[in-house]
Amino acid sequence: MVFKKSLDQLLIEASESGEHTLKRTLGPGNLIALGIGAIIGAGLFVRTAAAAADHAGPAVTLGFILAAIGCALAGLCYAEFASMIPIAGSAYTYSYATMGEVVAWVIGWDLVLEYALGAATVSIAWSEYLNKLLQTFGISIPYEFCHSPFQVSTGGVYGIMNLPALFIMAVVTFVLIRGIEESATINNMMVILKVAIVIAFITIGWTYINPSNHIPYIPENVGETKLVNGEIGFWQYLTADHFGKFGWSGIISSAGVVFFAFIGFDAVSTAAQEAKDPKKDMPIGMLVSLAICTVLYVLFAHVLTGVANYKEFETAGKEASVAYVIDTYMNNYHWLSILVTVAILAGFTSVILVMLLGQSRVFFSMSKDGLIPRIFSDLHPKFRTPYKSNLIFLLFGGIFSAFVPGDVVGDMTSIGTLFAFSLVCIGVLILRKTDPDRHRPFKTPLMPFVPILGVVVCTTMMIGLGRHNWERLLIWMAIGFVIYFTYSIKNSVIRKAQQ
Repeated sequence: MVFKKSLDQLLIEASESGEHTLKRTLGPGNLIALGIGAIIGAGLFVRTAAAAADHAGPAVTLGFILAAIGCALAGLCYAEFASMIPIAGSAYTYSYATMGEVVAWVIGWDLVLEYALGAATVSIAWSEYLNKLLQTFGISIPYEFCHSPFQVSTGGVYGIMNLPALFIMAVVTFVLIRGIEESATINNMMVILKVAIVIAFITIGWTYINPSNHIPYIPENVGETKLVNGEIGFWQYLTADHFGKFGWSGIISSAGVVFFAFIGFDAVSTAAQEAKDPKKDMPIGMLVSLAICTVLYVLFAHVLTGVANYKEFETAGKEASVAYVIDTYMNNYHWLSILVTVAILAGFTSVILVMLLGQSRVFFSMSKDGLIPRIFSDLHPKFRTPYKSNLIFLLFGGIFSAFVPGDVVGDMTSIGTLFAFSLVCIGVLILRKTDPDRHRPFKTPLMPFVPILGVVVCTTMMIGLGRHNWERLLIWMAIGFVIYFTYSIKNSVIRKAQQ
């Protein structure tokens, strides 16, 4: 028997008021800013150079476009769900109503990977950039207090704990506890700052583009050439690790890598229960923020790979690539390098804010459904925010921030999010079939092609991320199922009501 949430019951929950519901304070402008705040951050400033160096060269711009297409297709499906089901929980809530409790649990557990661990990872990057900014003023945080115990400097100094990373996680957590309205105001300020800096880099950097750096625009993939010429078979092409190393397959792989730069636009939907007019505002918030960021991303990547050759991002320009490009090639613009670093810190901060906001709201919904303990849905008596959940994730994420190295888990986060996007696209198809007469304030256009293409594009990007990330995803899901079958299945509100 498939245990599903009733859409009618969800709409009743969304319209409730009182001490156990979230305050509706966000308008379309707040939601667009929330989306941009979530999107522009670690992905743009870190993953762009990595994708160019390892996968696509200057054609990383095409990778951004492919990733944006996947997001747009999934976003149209998200928008239909968010306008129909204006309640906290994002893809988790949508899948519960369409595909049942088991799939909903998979999505909810998957979103822990996207939000909580993603926030911890970004906080570690925030620590690195803070240190770079302080060095500009002749100040340096001792190595042992900005690195984990598993890291050692070239001089043989071992890290103890990453205090700045833990600090920013704590500050953002307490801002969220104080209230979403205050959080949105702070986020709006950071969005204005980092968008201004991104535009400044694009505008000034455009005059420093060296056209030779864009030749060839799509670097050759030796394996693809041999495959087309019949020198090797398709299986040999895959097993020899040719796939994703430049060429057209490199563009697919780069799309999966830079997809991390788009993670967060779906976090807008987690705030549906706090939107003033969710039926109208949710589609606007998601799609407008996605469109603005896509244009900025493509222009940013074009300038970055035009000013410096993509091969430099393998070595000297690997870390803090944007600051490296400005300091190395854009004379007399050292001030811009400083401002870019400030913008990166603002970008990381807003990403952490939105990720932790999304995480607490997903677990708020899961707790109300009995799938995880009640403590995750306890609201603060004054601020009406899930403060206990925020504090628990501060502890959980803080451990990773302070004591785990900042190795790139972006690919793992991407594959988990792409999986969630695919299930949302499938959910729209299922609901159109099982409940065709339901009122839909926003309808996904060109049915069924948009959701089907959404699944195809997202799955293609998942394939581009390689075997190891699939293995990690399966291990994470296995841990989740252990929790589900030992706790959730016994405490599920829906199961108790329907049995």
